[in-house]
Amino acid sequence: MKVNLSSSEWKLMKPLWEQPPRTIMELTAALRTETGWTKNTVITMLSRLEAKGAVRCQEGGRAKLYYPALDRRDAARAETESFLGRVYGGSVGSMMSAMVDSRQLTAEDIAELSAILEKAGGGES
Repeated sequence: MKVNLSSSEWKLMKPLWEQPPRTIMELTAALRTETGWTKNTVITMLSRLEAKGAVRCQEGGRAKLYYPALDRRDAARAETESFLGRVYGGSVGSMMSAMVDSRQLTAEDIAELSAILEKAGGGES
């Protein structure tokens, strides 16, 4: 399932992915410090996410229970592909080149990328 999430929707999905299910009150409390959102804002955001197919709701006694209907890895993959397409024409190489040119890669980043590339290449030199 391909769903594009806004920055605000990512913030709401994070506590749902971390500990489902959640009630509206639990989500409001979890997000209050970071966002300042009220209960009504959380309800609006949940409605949007339900319409997109990213969240599902179940009646649960006194309060509705909300679950993620979108896998976090799938959402991250779609977001990464969208970003690469918009900014770098889909080229990972162009993105890496831009990061190298701007000196944004630390020694730890380079070591991590080397390990990832070695794994992707099957360890062959």
